[in-house]
Amino acid sequence: MSLMAKPHDSTRHHAPAGKDSDARWEAVRRRDKAADGTFVYSVRTTGVYCRPSCAARRPRYENVDFHQTCADAERAGFRPCKRCRPDGLAPARQQAVAVARVCRLIEQADEMPHLDEMAQAAGLSRFHFHRVFTAVIGLTPKAYADAHRGRRVQEELTRSKTVTDAIYRAGFNSNSRFYENASGLLGMTPSEFRAGGRDASIRFAVGECSLGAVLVAATRKGVCAIEFGDDPDALVCALQDRFPNAQLIGADEEFEQLVASVVGLVEAPADGPELPLDLRGTAFQQRVWRALRRIPPGSTASYGEIAARIGRPKSARAVAQACASNPLAVAVPCHRVVRQDGGSAGYRWGIERKQALLEREAAR
Repeated sequence: MSLMAKPHDSTRHHAPAGKDSDARWEAVRRRDKAADGTFVYSVRTTGVYCRPSCAARRPRYENVDFHQTCADAERAGFRPCKRCRPDGLAPARQQAVAVARVCRLIEQADEMPHLDEMAQAAGLSRFHFHRVFTAVIGLTPKAYADAHRGRRVQEELTRSKTVTDAIYRAGFNSNSRFYENASGLLGMTPSEFRAGGRDASIRFAVGECSLGAVLVAATRKGVCAIEFGDDPDALVCALQDRFPNAQLIGADEEFEQLVASVVGLVEAPADGPELPLDLRGTAFQQRVWRALRRIPPGSTASYGEIAARIGRPKSARAVAQACASNPLAVAVPCHRVVRQDGGSAGYRWGIERKQALLEREAAR
C-alpha cells in the first residue's frame, strides 16, 4: 500500500495520553466489535482509518489518531480501510440486516423456504448462512420457522371459526402437513388448544422442598410448569387458570418420581437430572431461555450479557421480560440472571428464593 502525505497538524488529533485514549486503544488492541460505531482510528504510516475491530495488522500506538466519526477522519486526510470498510455497515450489522431479511422471507412464505433460497436472500453461501443465522437469532432457520408458525397457529386458533380456517390462515397449505407438526407446535391437538386445553391431559402434583411448595405439571411432551409458592392450593388454581378446560390429573406413583427429580434439581442443581421439557414461547423467548440453560450452576450473567449472547445487545429489558415469563423454575435457570452490578434483581417466585438458589449453587 502506498504512503500518503501526512495530514496538516491543524486537522490531526494525535492520540493523547489520557483515560479516553487509553480506553479506545484498549478496544483497538482487543479488536472489540462492541466498540464499532463509537469511534474510528487512523494510522499515519498508511493513511487509512479503520474500525476498532479491524483484523488488519495492529499499528503502533504512536502512529494512531482517534476520530469520533468517519467524516472527522476523512477531513483529517485519511481514507477508509478496504478490509473493514468503516464507512459502511459494520459486519455484525450487515449480518443482522441479512438475517432480518430472511426472517421476513420465512414469515411471509406459505412453505418453509429452501436453504438455497434463504442463503441467496442473505447473499451468503449455504454453509455460512446457516452458521450466521443461528449465531444471530439463536435458533436454526427451521427452528425459527417452527416457532413463528406455532405462534401464528396459536393466534389463529383463538379467533378462527374452525380449526381448518386457522390452519390455512397460519400458512399451511394442507391439513396433513399441519397435523404432522401439531403436537410439537402446540403441545396438544389443535382442538384441545382452541378449547383452552379441553380434553387435554395434564398431570400435576405439588411437593415440598427447601424453598416451600413446588408444583410440577407435564403434558405428553414434557414438563410444562415448575412453580414455587407458599400456598399449594394457589399453585393449583394458577395452573387451572392457565389451562381452564384441560383435564388435570393428580399424581400417580410414576409422576411422583418426576416430582422427586424436580425436587432433586432444586436441592442440587449441578447433580440434577436432565428433564424432558414442554417449553413453548415466542422465538425471542426461546432464544433467551436457551441461553439461560447454558449458564452453569454457580455462575451468573447479567441481562445485558444474555442480550449480547443472543445477538441483541440493546434488548436487556426484553431479556428481563422473557425471564419473568419463564414457566419452568430451576429447569430454565432465570435465577442465574442478575443486574449489571451483580445485584439479584427480581424473581417471579420471590427474591428470597432466588438468593437462596444462588447461595446454594455458589457453595457447591
